[in-house]
Amino acid sequence: MLYYAIVFLIIALIAGFFGFFGIAGLAASIAKILFVVFLILFIVSLIFGRRRPL
Repeated sequence: MLYYAIVFLIIALIAGFFGFFGIAGLAASIAKILFVVFLILFIVSLIFGRRRPL
């Protein structure tokens, strides 16, 4: 998930550099959404992931 967020961020930076601001904005918003989803899943896995055996 974090990999795809970084890929979309790089696409947004390259598209913005070449002047494709519509594509850059879309790719940047997708990257933001994926990063937020990654953070939520990461925090949930930290809380519930490691349970001690009984």
